[in-house]
Amino acid sequence: MGRGDLTNAEWGRLESFLPRGGARGGRWSDHRRVINGVLYRVRTGVQWRDLPERFGPWETVYKRHRRWSADGTWKMLLSLVQAAEDAVGGIDWDVSVDSTAVRAHQHAAGARKTPPASIAQKGAAPGTNQVDPAAEVARPAGGGGQIGECLGRSRGGFTTKVHLVADGRCRPIAFILTPGHYGDGPQFERVMEQISVPRTGVGRPRTRPDHVLADKAYTSRRNRCYLRRRGIQHTIPERLDQQRHRRNRGSRGGRPTGFDSERYKKRNTVERAINRLKNFRSVATRYEKRAYIYLGTVTLASLLIWLRT
Repeated sequence: MGRGDLTNAEWGRLESFLPRGGARGGRWSDHRRVINGVLYRVRTGVQWRDLPERFGPWETVYKRHRRWSADGTWKMLLSLVQAAEDAVGGIDWDVSVDSTAVRAHQHAAGARKTPPASIAQKGAAPGTNQVDPAAEVARPAGGGGQIGECLGRSRGGFTTKVHLVADGRCRPIAFILTPGHYGDGPQFERVMEQISVPRTGVGRPRTRPDHVLADKAYTSRRNRCYLRRRGIQHTIPERLDQQRHRRNRGSRGGRPTGFDSERYKKRNTVERAINRLKNFRSVATRYEKRAYIYLGTVTLASLLIWLRT
């Protein structure tokens, strides 16, 4: 076993959930060896062609990662691991929300406008399921980039933004991708709607945390109304301009928003979750042209964090 490969305990948690048959009824190559090859690439950021020979043909490793990113296998494995943790009370449901910009390598540009027929036939919609269609119409002036593949121009250059929710133990629970020039506040509802931890027994998936912490980027009235409508307590500071506007309106401005400064100190958990994700070089820098493949890379990195925390 090489450094960074799945341990026997980690493999035992995943083995029973992996697909049994291959394409056209054939047999898959050894799952453990291929997954270790994908993990090696996610951890080191090397080109697929430079994978060590012990992982087998690089084409097999790449195609397996692409297929499982498209059909949701990585997401399914992450959900099952989260469900097992929740069943034993291992998830701290005081969650934090934030985003991080990821610099896109020059190789991430140049994707075809239409996905390959082989991917379209599998039911995948690369890129389109990660960007709000309404936001594509109301595209910011001078944004540039490939909106459908979650690439845009921001202060950091050619970037993709990862919006995520982390639990109180610094583990990503849910995340979405947007182009790098998209704001944080308008994506709050979308990333919160991605929270869905299945039950191990009977019952619907858990979608509502106990408490939400976020910074001033998420302090809009719309986001607060959304949380109140769902009955979710929150700790979000109010911007100074909003405080002035409320005071200027007098009694019509409403009551001040509640803010617990001591509880707000726990918001650093999402920052630490982002640091854990960016320890994987293929997450810290985007090399994939297709958004759905990069999302699969982020999902696999999150899965490994859950297995090893």
